[in-house]
Amino acid sequence: MPQLANFRSDIEKATNPEKAKLLQCFFKTGKGEYGEGDIFLGITVPESRKLAIKYKDLPLKDTESLLKSKIHEERLIALLILVHNYEKNSETRDKIFNFYLKNTEYINNWDLVDLSSHQIVGNYLSGRNRYILHKLAKSDNLWEKRISIISTAYFIKKDDFSETLKIATILLKDKHDLIHKAVGWMLREVGKRDLKTEESFLKKNYKKMPRTMLRYAIEKFPESKRLRYLKGEI
Repeated sequence: MPQLANFRSDIEKATNPEKAKLLQCFFKTGKGEYGEGDIFLGITVPESRKLAIKYKDLPLKDTESLLKSKIHEERLIALLILVHNYEKNSETRDKIFNFYLKNTEYINNWDLVDLSSHQIVGNYLSGRNRYILHKLAKSDNLWEKRISIISTAYFIKKDDFSETLKIATILLKDKHDLIHKAVGWMLREVGKRDLKTEESFLKKNYKKMPRTMLRYAIEKFPESKRLRYLKGEI
């Protein structure tokens, strides 16, 4: 039996209808919501990781088939396969990076972005020209914008904060809550490693930041300082 057929059999066994209903709500799949039409099977991330490892040797054309699936977990597993293969085989990195950016329309929910972009896009662009992140940040596509900021998590772990702050500046006035949360989260990560750098950015921008973005960015601050930011008293 071909690998893809085996995969379909395994994923059917892992399906959990009750959990699927919860995930349909959690990921906002209703009409007009950001995940409209997304189909869930109720498979957890740890279970998805196990399947990704089991099927890491799927041909790229089959991985592409999964990535273009209407089923959320199949897209997630495809991305986890790409992450695994990117990390394990340096010779495939150019191909996987280009494939990832070519298929951003299918990386279309926040968990799909968050579990893959920094490990592929961020890793690949470390030490390279990062113009593509600025292009993604200025996209009309919500998920490409989220990819642009979450990818910088890789740089943050290397104590390289400049790109995060540049992308945060581009996204400062974005209208979507999921971008506010992502930018605030990355600013908070900067602060964990270099509080002065985060606060320098915040002091210049916090009064014009969306409230959710600010709340995420200052979440770990001492209560007294956090309240001063929220009251505009810094």
